[in-house]
Amino acid sequence: MKLYGYWRSTAAYRVRIALHLKGIPFESVAVNLRQGEQRSPQFLALNPQGLVPTLVDGPAVISQSLSIVEYLEETHPAPPLLPAAPAARARARQIALAVAADLHPLANPRVLRYLEFVLEADAGAQEAWRHHWLATELDAVERLVDGDGPYALGERVGLADLCLVPQLYSARRFAFPLDAFPCLRRVEAACAELPAFRAARPEVQADAAAMAGSA
Repeated sequence: MKLYGYWRSTAAYRVRIALHLKGIPFESVAVNLRQGEQRSPQFLALNPQGLVPTLVDGPAVISQSLSIVEYLEETHPAPPLLPAAPAARARARQIALAVAADLHPLANPRVLRYLEFVLEADAGAQEAWRHHWLATELDAVERLVDGDGPYALGERVGLADLCLVPQLYSARRFAFPLDAFPCLRRVEAACAELPAFRAARPEVQADAAAMAGSA
């Protein structure tokens, strides 16, 4: 199994956590987003969107982080990333989509490049854009997670957590204060104790040192 990704990509970060939680061996293949490798003919042949992550498992080629996680859940069901009860499964997906579908795309590098180079938004306007959407969506997720924890939906780590932790990493990277989100910070701290989350962190990826100077 090969995972094409970028060390700082929060979408790839989600998938790395899922792979480690399930104990699935995989090979990481670095795609340098800052150098435009995602638009190379070779990569576009794998993923016509030109985005990471992309998972290659034999003949199967899958993109979109949540599609990849669902594929892993179906092909490697233990340990499960989704609760057994239908309502709880829906809540896990609700949190995951709030992060991956509603929040993350608004601060995606290609969106920020459009703000900067087409709409001519200066650095202050770009920061205001990021912080507005972070505040809006994280406030909602703060109210969706389990109040007692330790994880987003109680005693078992899963889909909601592997979406939430990378997003908080990204928020800190862009100097967004998290003081107003005690439940989210509690979940993050609990996840930080797990080997799967530590192994997936951006700074410990093989391509981090090589790419850090240009990221």
